[in-house]
Amino acid sequence: MLINGPADVAGAALDGLTRTADGVSRLAGSTATAIRSDVAEARAAGLVAVVSGGGAGHDPAHAGYVGSGMLTAAVTGALFTPPPPDAVLDAIRAAAAPAGALLVVPNRPADRLSFALAAEMARADGIDVVVVPVGDDVSRTGEGRRGLAGTVLVQKVAGAAAAGGRPLAQVAALARRAASAVGTMGVALGPCTATVAGVPLSGSELDSPLELGSHQGLGFAPGEVEWGPGASGEPGVGRGPIGSAYQVAARLIAAIVEDRGIVPGDRVALLVNGLGASSPTELSIMAEGAVRALRSWGVTPVRVWAGDFLTTLDMAGVSLSLLPVDDELVAALDAPTTAPAWPHTTAPAEPGLVKAPPGISTAPGELGLDHPVRLVLEAVAEALISVRDELTALDREAGDGDLGVSLALGAAAVLAECPAYPGADGPAAVLRAAADTVRRTVAGVSGPLYAILLLRAAAALPDSPGPRDWAAALRAGLDGVREAAGAEPGDRTMIDALAPAAATFADRLDAGHPWPEALNAAVDAATTGADATVDLEPRLGRAGYLGVRVLGYPDPGAQAVAIWLRAAATALHP
Repeated sequence: MLINGPADVAGAALDGLTRTADGVSRLAGSTATAIRSDVAEARAAGLVAVVSGGGAGHDPAHAGYVGSGMLTAAVTGALFTPPPPDAVLDAIRAAAAPAGALLVVPNRPADRLSFALAAEMARADGIDVVVVPVGDDVSRTGEGRRGLAGTVLVQKVAGAAAAGGRPLAQVAALARRAASAVGTMGVALGPCTATVAGVPLSGSELDSPLELGSHQGLGFAPGEVEWGPGASGEPGVGRGPIGSAYQVAARLIAAIVEDRGIVPGDRVALLVNGLGASSPTELSIMAEGAVRALRSWGVTPVRVWAGDFLTTLDMAGVSLSLLPVDDELVAALDAPTTAPAWPHTTAPAEPGLVKAPPGISTAPGELGLDHPVRLVLEAVAEALISVRDELTALDREAGDGDLGVSLALGAAAVLAECPAYPGADGPAAVLRAAADTVRRTVAGVSGPLYAILLLRAAAALPDSPGPRDWAAALRAGLDGVREAAGAEPGDRTMIDALAPAAATFADRLDAGHPWPEALNAAVDAATTGADATVDLEPRLGRAGYLGVRVLGYPDPGAQAVAIWLRAAATALHP
């Protein structure tokens, strides 16, 4: 592949884009964040900012959709890796006017968490932010629907609404309507090459796109394809023989029509998307096949686009996206945009830099030795450090093996930094400072989840909280984690311990029980909930790939919640 090195892909591609696309600049100080060159004018006009992004390897998504009438900014991470929350936050700060910002996020767990944490930090800065995830993959169901090329159509609709001067609530409503309606199904004719290792990445034989292990030289059997692959080479719904292009198009269209409930007489927009190594000729043939298939269903394609919109490096294959439309959505899709990757021509330009306005920072303070919040933070940290090996061993059986180490590293950082937390500014400020520590030091999905929990809890606290205020804060933190992770009780996650604890604490207080008794009951509820995950089949995250193999082991994340809740209760009432 024509690259300088795996770590340079996103940045070098953006450098080239800013030289060939008029109106797109790199955000000053960023690794690979594209932003409208006229962002200052857009902010001055009071337009809602539309921000999106994801891992590298999907060009022209998402930097290619930066421009008037589409995205205000796009944040790119490393290869198939979500951008870090701080980079997303920088983009929000640079792009958002007082009208606020809409985040259009491909529905993959790590991407959702990164953008959700950035949104929480932006809200703490006083920026109004709404997150709209896009899960258009019809090969999956429920929260497991991945974000594919249909994300581009949602970006176009949202960008048009924002350019029209609509308020954030209306922009978000139209984006949600498009996101809930669009469906995508694809087919891969062969593997892509993972530039971090230089070997083929072949989909269903791998648990995740970068776990290459000893899978060298993977290929497809002659005439074999993979149906429903993910955008980063993740598994589809299985492999099978390929037919003619029209037969492939008919199968893809049928999957989307049936899943999305499209009926005769409906109008749709059709996006024929190359995965990176399919020729324009092939895409044109597939476009014709898709239109014929739609007409056989009695469905009218009123808009059709074909090209590379969201790719998987050099993968051969195609995806089809259908968006059922009415006059309002057609007008949004037709609205003008300067985004270079939306079909039109732009003039070359020299690259520019746009500096982000300074963010809001909290000055270091002092948290006294006997401050109740410090006593709790230190007790929780010491407890998590003490069970590091236990949680690590459990996570090797029922997860990806890093939970104990990740939480222990974060706990050690909290112990080191909490004396400088701003105790004089109140408990909410202390929790925000702890969230900052956690997001910087806890790896994996746990860092964003716990940071969101702390930020939401802080936002719910008054200046001088009582027991009921703390119960409300715990509930708010729970809600933040549920929204970010897309998890509910029974999904075998930390929610299975956190939800019963929050409910029990509030219920006991409402019934008139003393707060120590209510808190101990909440700890018992968390422990019972965590233990019950032994019999739950996982639906989300890494454990979801392991399936029934984790039965008999409690969920490590839920166990961790029970452990730190007990430590907190003991610190407050020995």
